[in-house]
Amino acid sequence: MQDREPTIRNRALGEGLRQAMKHAGLTGEQAARQLGWSPSLVSRLLSGKRNATESQVLEFLDMCRVTGTERDRLLELCHEKQAPGWWQRHGSRLPEQLILLIGHETKAVAISDFQSTVVPGLLQTGDYARALIKEAGTVPAEEIDGRVAARLGRQSLFSRERPAHFTFYLHEFVLRLPVGGPAVMFEQVDHLLRMSLRPYLTMQVIPAAQGAHAAMAGAFTLMEFADFKPVVYLESEASCLFLNKPEEIEAYQRILGTLAKTALDEEESRELIATLAAELSANCEDPDDPA
Repeated sequence: MQDREPTIRNRALGEGLRQAMKHAGLTGEQAARQLGWSPSLVSRLLSGKRNATESQVLEFLDMCRVTGTERDRLLELCHEKQAPGWWQRHGSRLPEQLILLIGHETKAVAISDFQSTVVPGLLQTGDYARALIKEAGTVPAEEIDGRVAARLGRQSLFSRERPAHFTFYLHEFVLRLPVGGPAVMFEQVDHLLRMSLRPYLTMQVIPAAQGAHAAMAGAFTLMEFADFKPVVYLESEASCLFLNKPEEIEAYQRILGTLAKTALDEEESRELIATLAAELSANCEDPDDPA
């Protein structure tokens, strides 16, 4: 029987098992011999192309000596009901959805993102991220530092030898919504301006004068991979959703295609961002400074 495309759940579980095997210093063939399984079975489990039973996951984790929270996490993935869209709900702790998002971002060869109100997480400065999380008021004070660190850590994607290609569509409101005060916003907008010059990154602004646009339904991220079909990531305050049905992917690809035509081009977008940066810089000047 031909293997099906891995589901989000199977892909996350396979990645967890692969990391466990790596930390145990084993290859796929060595793991297969120790478990008494065929190499093809191990390969399909690690690639997410086969559903893993609880007993198989337990046996694999025992072999790799995985304990504690990571063991619990992988077993929970095994128990999750397989569904076309996979919901992950969380409380006040660092959300499981963040771990899954980071895993997908790491493997993506292309990432396209639309934001209507806030700067994309991959482009946020530390002070902007902190102000955004703090002012939202939904994260306990003791967890804010961890959330900021995790958000900034995702930006290591940009320092790879061969980074993915990134496309960001920002509504003009993202640039004008005051988060953290003029100084924080100047630093953030200036950072966007500098990032827009990177050769592997495309940044376009949807002007407010455009009015209604193709992405009115809200923010989303489309990730494309070398070995898997694309995935769309949607996020709210208490949940996230990964979409991977062909018709869902096609719908968001159409949205991106329309945004590319209706948004300002890269140079026009850069000019608007530079203008806003200059305005914010002027607002940051101390009127009492004799200089």
